[in-house]
Amino acid sequence: MSADQDLDTTRRAVKTYVPAYQKTAWEEHASELGMSQSEFVRSMVQAGRRGFEPDQTEGGFEDATPGVDGLETGVLESLSAGEYMSWDELVAHLLEDFEDRLEETLQELQAENRVQYSGRHGGYTATGE
Repeated sequence: MSADQDLDTTRRAVKTYVPAYQKTAWEEHASELGMSQSEFVRSMVQAGRRGFEPDQTEGGFEDATPGVDGLETGVLESLSAGEYMSWDELVAHLLEDFEDRLEETLQELQAENRVQYSGRHGGYTATGE
């Protein structure tokens, strides 16, 4: 791909079909975040892709959607109440979200038998499957 194609920011339509309950949940979540549904879906897809990207840059993953960054989004969501947060409060809030996501991911991987926890060994390991 040429450099010009890499920087092509023209908009293209993408269609998908999801169950009505999922669309409703996405609409509600987008509204809570003050985002359009398109912006919400685009952001969630980019956030999800980060787990599948083979190449990392020093500061994190490259994001093909201009203006969308996982940390940036988290900071803005944390500060959306319009109140001031100290550095420590902001870090704690962002880490809480990360810990929640980590726990959910570990539970999913254990349910898929891709990761297991051993109390004897005091930690998690990949099952190799």
